Amino acid sequence: MVFFSVRFIPGDVIDLMVTEMAQESGMGSELTAETIRHSLGLDEDVFTQYGRWLGVLPQRETAEGESRFRGAFQGNFGESLWTGRSVRDDIFSRYPISFELGAIAIITSMIIALPIGIYSAIRQDTIGDYAGRTFAILAISVPSFWMATIVVVYPAIWWNWTPPVQYIPFIDNPIENLKQFILPAVIMGMHMAGGTMRMTRTMMLEVLRQDYIRTAWAKGLNERTIIWRHALKNAFIPIITIVGPMILVLIGGSVIMEQIFCLPGLGRLFIEALNKRDYVVISGMNTITATGIVFVNLAVDLSYAWFDPRIQYR
Repeated sequence: MVFFSVRFIPGDVIDLMVTEMAQESGMGSELTAETIRHSLGLDEDVFTQYGRWLGVLPQRETAEGESRFRGAFQGNFGESLWTGRSVRDDIFSRYPISFELGAIAIITSMIIALPIGIYSAIRQDTIGDYAGRTFAILAISVPSFWMATIVVVYPAIWWNWTPPVQYIPFIDNPIENLKQFILPAVIMGMHMAGGTMRMTRTMMLEVLRQDYIRTAWAKGLNERTIIWRHALKNAFIPIITIVGPMILVLIGGSVIMEQIFCLPGLGRLFIEALNKRDYVVISGMNTITATGIVFVNLAVDLSYAWFDPRIQYR
């Protein structure tokens, strides 16, 4: 569906290439456009292009007369229409950036959501509970892109400070790298934490009303043991169901945060591919992201049996 639907994006990649060539060197004719279209294989019908991209149809013959099957089924997602680089190599080169940003964001969200959600449940209807619930509603309601824009714009106006815009690899300078990632990751983490916090509180309240928890209290177990060993583990199944989709940012990156903070991750690569109508990159990223989501959902489903031994898979 993605392979065919991206062809309906207004504008044609060949027109963009010809326009860029004309601006750079004064070239760009109808012959040039047809030559480019033929060299990229876009002069064939879209079904043939799809078959070659999948690898169920052989590629065009090369100058040496070779014509072999080489596509997504063989682990090859083609080459970028603009740069000629392997889509797979481009994705894997940018993946560590998106993974680092997503990992810090998820860790931040868990550090914020779980303690506050648990505290709100065991101290229901106290000032701390109301403060935690208010914070959760604000975290859900405030758009992350708005907060990121505020963080970038107002410090520049008030204190002449802006976040670094030049990406610093972790292996070159770990400290500066973490400084660059901490702001966007915390903003993402706070937004993620809102829903997780509310779900944690709701499920903890439900579990704390169960008979076995009353029995634990009657046996004289201390609060820490009851919360961490008995209540939390059983309340965690709906929570992990919410946390699972958050792992999407580890796979596909964050388009908004990477764009605002100039991080060259997968989200930014996807925006660049859309702007340039790079159909091959878009299809390759969609395939890898969708595959990752399928395995993440499978892992989440399998984790239910670990959290609740009553659940069995046959």
